[in-house]
Amino acid sequence: MDIAKLSDKIVTGDRRALARAITLVESSRADHREQAAELIETLSRKTDAKAIRIGLSGTPGVGKSTFIESFGKMLTAKGLKVAVLAVDPSSARSGGSILGDKTRMELLSRDPNAFIRPSPSGSHLGGVARRSREAVALCEAAGFDVILIETVGVGQSETVVAEMSDLFVLLLAPAGGDELQGVKRGIMEIADIILVNKADGDLKPVAIRTCADYAGALRLLRKRAYDPQDFPKAMTVSALQQDGLEKAWGEMMALNDWRRENGHFDSRRAAQAQFWFEEEVKQALLAQLQTGTARDALARIGADVAEGRATPTKAAAQLLRELHGTPA
Repeated sequence: MDIAKLSDKIVTGDRRALARAITLVESSRADHREQAAELIETLSRKTDAKAIRIGLSGTPGVGKSTFIESFGKMLTAKGLKVAVLAVDPSSARSGGSILGDKTRMELLSRDPNAFIRPSPSGSHLGGVARRSREAVALCEAAGFDVILIETVGVGQSETVVAEMSDLFVLLLAPAGGDELQGVKRGIMEIADIILVNKADGDLKPVAIRTCADYAGALRLLRKRAYDPQDFPKAMTVSALQQDGLEKAWGEMMALNDWRRENGHFDSRRAAQAQFWFEEEVKQALLAQLQTGTARDALARIGADVAEGRATPTKAAAQLLRELHGTPA
């Protein structure tokens, strides 16, 4: 593969080249990983684009796909280029994806200013594909203004998406007070904006009350240094009727602009780069356990644990001593 030629096509906005590049970075083959690293490095030297990255999560059935389609169409109508990286739930057995985002966002998928890429979540923590971060960098290099990263479900592990986005939006449905108990504190602590969807028809009064409940809950959380005084905040929207989307976008831009002006945008990007460096090191070390003598030692010592001849703690220390000559 000609990496220089592929990178040139991506910078000019070639959709086929972008799709090929994302397929390349998602591959686990050793030669593809080397090419992907070279491609990302080449693009980082050619472009200095900084799109706004928006992480989006929400409880099942909240209407994430409907929201993204309505929100995306509103942004493209403003002349903005929008990329959607939607992580599909994967089969734990076959690894295949269950949903198809291009069929769930039919109108947006036909928009010439939009690009939708579904990716299987695999086994990565939080339903974010391991290479989603690199796919974000590719879309940024391709000239997209807004990158939406949709994740599977909602939970404590979902917070990993905050490490690849500039803003984190939590989408919730109108419900009673018990719904507040079902949302993990961890994801509330990283949310920049909570949007209560389906605020239309008979559900509108319920949505307004739910929004007030979440606004109250947000006031109980510890204040973050990288937020202005009135953030994080809760708002109501109706993706079906396109109501409240303009206001939500305005709040997102206001928060993003404030962070840029006060130096928090660049510092957060730097901290994220450090985080993903450490993640790459961890993944590389784990991969080493699946090769050569390390794999044999892992299988042998793992068998001792399974048969009760060793405890997991002692066995882990033994494995590390055999591999590196150091204790756990």
